[in-house]
Amino acid sequence: MKYAGLLVLPAGFFLALAALVLFPANSAGARAGFVLCGLAVEAVGLVVAARGHLEAQSHKAHGDDRA
Repeated sequence: MKYAGLLVLPAGFFLALAALVLFPANSAGARAGFVLCGLAVEAVGLVVAARGHLEAQSHKAHGDDRA
């Protein structure tokens, strides 16, 4: 789960970057919407990576080898 979150982080970054590059300057609403979606994808990736990391730490603390 931790690795899935780390893979989602760059996807959000490139989504926001693509919105800035591909949308013309006169469509500020579409640009802002895609940038916000990209930031939301990055936030989801960060949360998933953090939860995976905390889950792994919890398993280590209890002596479980599943992590």
